[in-house]
Amino acid sequence: MSQTEFANRKDKLVARLIPFLQEIKDMTASTEVEQWLNEKYGVESETYHELSGLIALAVEEGWAADTEIAGPRYRRSRVAEPCAETFFFSITAVLMDSTDNSQNNPEGSFRGGYHLHPYGEFNLVVPLSEGAALAGPNGWCYGGWTVPMPGSHHFPETKGGAVVSLTFLPAGRIAFDVKPPAD
Repeated sequence: MSQTEFANRKDKLVARLIPFLQEIKDMTASTEVEQWLNEKYGVESETYHELSGLIALAVEEGWAADTEIAGPRYRRSRVAEPCAETFFFSITAVLMDSTDNSQNNPEGSFRGGYHLHPYGEFNLVVPLSEGAALAGPNGWCYGGWTVPMPGSHHFPETKGGAVVSLTFLPAGRIAFDVKPPAD
């Protein structure tokens, strides 16, 4: 399909993601998969540059991560529902910006809504501010991939400014009706 055949930029982004999703469709989210993604599709790769550019433009144009969750600094939107075309992954764009937040977390970080990944999660992390990072299961990610494993749960957290995450959920599964552990 040529670029001129796409109805809109969203269709172009989803079409560009199909070969990637086909490649990971039978993988189980894990530290090993995170390492593999960062080696094959890390910040220096052509794929990362293309995908990060497409999602950053989508956020800038206002059609991705356009639904406020906790004000304009924490937004998300479904780019695609799980379906046969996406190998039953949902695709979600999440914007988090720690700038001037009042949560008083260490390093001025901003925390979003606590949630559980029944089948894991694959996250393409795109800093929109220099030095911005998203917390992942293996530490702060300043660009590249984080891959929380099945059954993992956390507060999504960013520091150093704005980050957009393009999140791929197997079967679209995510649970927000879980409570964080007591401190």
